Amino acid sequence: MPIFTPLPDSAHPADALRRAVTAATRMAEPDAVAQLLPAATLAAPQAAQVAAHAKKLVEQLRAQPASLGRQGLVQGLLQEFSLSSQEGVALMCLAEALLRIPDAATRDALIRDKLRGGDWQAHLGKSPSLFVNAAAWGLVVTGKLVDTHSESGLLASLKRITAKGGEPLVRKGVDMAMRLMGEQFVMGETIAEALVRARELQAKGFRYSYDMLGEAALTAQDAQRYMQSYVDAIHAIGKASAGSGIYAGPGISIKLSALHPRYSRAQVQRVMGELLPRVLQLCELARSYDMGLNIDAEEA
Repeated sequence: MPIFTPLPDSAHPADALRRAVTAATRMAEPDAVAQLLPAATLAAPQAAQVAAHAKKLVEQLRAQPASLGRQGLVQGLLQEFSLSSQEGVALMCLAEALLRIPDAATRDALIRDKLRGGDWQAHLGKSPSLFVNAAAWGLVVTGKLVDTHSESGLLASLKRITAKGGEPLVRKGVDMAMRLMGEQFVMGETIAEALVRARELQAKGFRYSYDMLGEAALTAQDAQRYMQSYVDAIHAIGKASAGSGIYAGPGISIKLSALHPRYSRAQVQRVMGELLPRVLQLCELARSYDMGLNIDAEEA
């Protein structure tokens, strides 16, 4: 891994905080964790209060009746396929990715690739929800159809039933399940649609930071288009928040790679001369609405 020297800037020499940031760049994880643990450790009374409050929240949520309709079905699916499992991670990847793939062939290829190694059998019968169990069986069948041709017992029978023209139908079912899950995380195709969908939960105290999927400027025209999208979104969010402030109101998250096609260290002069003014403009616009703006840290 290359080790970069600090970027030269004689007009603005690095202060102590900037030097500390530079020194911590790409720090080994064990070293970083060792330094952060003391700051993340609460005093015993505070820790007890946090644990008691967390327990109360969990108990209240579990005591609530299951949601009806599509939202309740997706909640059951998410509870069964936890993000701590390989299958849960695969489902989350698909939930976001499938919504942004326009053609059926690529969707099929992605489903086949992501589901091939999952231990879907371990989830069978673990949920009281018929929908979750049916989805689990669909994932078992799909995974086996695209992964092996030597199964026995029930899986072999299911494979025989669906072998002739059935695989696309099975994958279509999985595609529908993923789209149901995607609706939980993608609030809308436009910022206006997302703001409308968020009103009910915002009234209950939920807070949102909106971002847009798939930003990646490859050309200057792309960057200008994303810039205008961010400007439009800030205006829409700011007007909808009606002066709620940066804590009580919704905010926006922007990606630097969406605002410049050459966001890289090798292009530092262009980045500082072209990207920085755009970011400043967005920050000033967000400030005019007294709303929060987060800069997506990408991988830095």
